[in-house]
Amino acid sequence: MMKTKKIGDIEYVNLTPHPIRVQVQGLYVSGISFMPIAPDYMATDIIEIPPSGIVARVEVKQRKIKKEYGVMFVRHEYGEVHGIPEPREKTIYIVSSFVLNALRRHGVNRDDIVAPDTSPESVIRDDDGNIVAVRAFVVL
Repeated sequence: MMKTKKIGDIEYVNLTPHPIRVQVQGLYVSGISFMPIAPDYMATDIIEIPPSGIVARVEVKQRKIKKEYGVMFVRHEYGEVHGIPEPREKTIYIVSSFVLNALRRHGVNRDDIVAPDTSPESVIRDDDGNIVAVRAFVVL
């Protein structure tokens, strides 16, 4: 059975081998009271999306370009992507940035596939500089 995480009415399926943590953002005003955008979560909650048990992977061919003073330089050629389920209503599939870029290079155009946004503006880091969570997802 595939593990998922529901946020509001959207089912998130994590197709990476590790948990993904995302911060729920923002509040909206309902009359005079503030309500969380995603029911059951406050505006700054970090939600963990567990690995689903399915891992999206990319076939990669590595071409050696050169070697300088013992350091190898290579070029990656993206092959086929495996482990991406068919679209389902109200479902978002989370993949690695590597998989997202390979899908983009292959011309895949689906709005249900995303990757964690690890740009400086999005990451939340602990005191040691490790990524704790992201504030956003990058869309395909």
